[in-house]
Amino acid sequence: MTDPRIHKFAQILVDHSARIQPGDRVLLESTFAAEPLVRELYALILQRGGYPHPLFTFPEEEKIFFTYANETQLDFIPTFKYLAYQEFESRIRIHSATDTRALSEIDPAKQARRQKAVSPILEAQMRRGAAGEFKWVTTLFPTEAYAREAGMSMQEYEDFVYRACFADRDDPVAAWKQVEKEQEHIVAWLKGRDTVTVQGPNVDLQLSIKGRRFMNSSGRFNMPDGEVFTGPVEDSANGWVRFTYPAIAGGRVVDGVELHFENGRVVKASATENEAYLLQMLETDPGARYLGEFAIGTNFQIDRFIGQILFDEKIGGTFHMALGAGYPETGSVNKSAIHWDMICDLRTDSEIRVDGDLLYRNGQFVI
Repeated sequence: MTDPRIHKFAQILVDHSARIQPGDRVLLESTFAAEPLVRELYALILQRGGYPHPLFTFPEEEKIFFTYANETQLDFIPTFKYLAYQEFESRIRIHSATDTRALSEIDPAKQARRQKAVSPILEAQMRRGAAGEFKWVTTLFPTEAYAREAGMSMQEYEDFVYRACFADRDDPVAAWKQVEKEQEHIVAWLKGRDTVTVQGPNVDLQLSIKGRRFMNSSGRFNMPDGEVFTGPVEDSANGWVRFTYPAIAGGRVVDGVELHFENGRVVKASATENEAYLLQMLETDPGARYLGEFAIGTNFQIDRFIGQILFDEKIGGTFHMALGAGYPETGSVNKSAIHWDMICDLRTDSEIRVDGDLLYRNGQFVI
């Protein structure tokens, strides 16, 4: 018997996140491990009058690609995927890896080259998403591999995922609309302000949000969700931050990341684990050393770090920043082939002030 929460999960993605309308062409990106959710999505999209296009990957596909691809193949943009991002009305991506460490031995230079080559796909997603032409959403389907990484049993992990997404609620769509309403108060308070100062045991940072827009992130583009975010003024960040959780990208765990900023640019970077990979990614392109995002996590159903950025960046009581590409709808003009989120806990002896006014203390909004 199919878990009834999977049907509710599909309802959230179709009716709240992607808001599928008759005629919408929808790309469904997934591995075969997420087939139960893809089946539900496929049926619901058809019922809403849309045109679902499943695009499955098989286990170790990426590992095989990086092992055998020559330089020309590394630089090739996948034809169908690029076409869909340029022309379709929607995309639902379902992370569903069966081996989370499959790429841990791959040369990071190859990964950086590949990321740069496919950057037109990310650019199309951000540009068309900002213009309201492309309703994209990214989510995760529970797998044994993710459960192991999180140190949970499969049942424990499924409960955690569905709780974080509100798929265990009687009316999950209404629950997400309530989150949207509550966060609108924070976004309104931040409107028209300038200087953000973040201070705590692991951060002493100042940046500008002048002329930038904070977004109310309540389940449209990510599921689960729960954050308010913007793109800081590119040359404004000064200070340092030591991220309290590992930064994970390209199958690598980069722990103990510390970044120092001068006039927006990372001028010094270090890590206690996989520092070489961090430094390599910073050299991807000029925009990789600048911030594309500043955000505060608001989802207190996500009460622990599980090694999945989709969840971890939403942890209530944390803030995160992304190196690289910014979201145009925030006003960000930073361009890069990377968008790498890194998370810092603010629940102890920490605060955020905006233009000198206290916004946030020890993991809670105080306005």
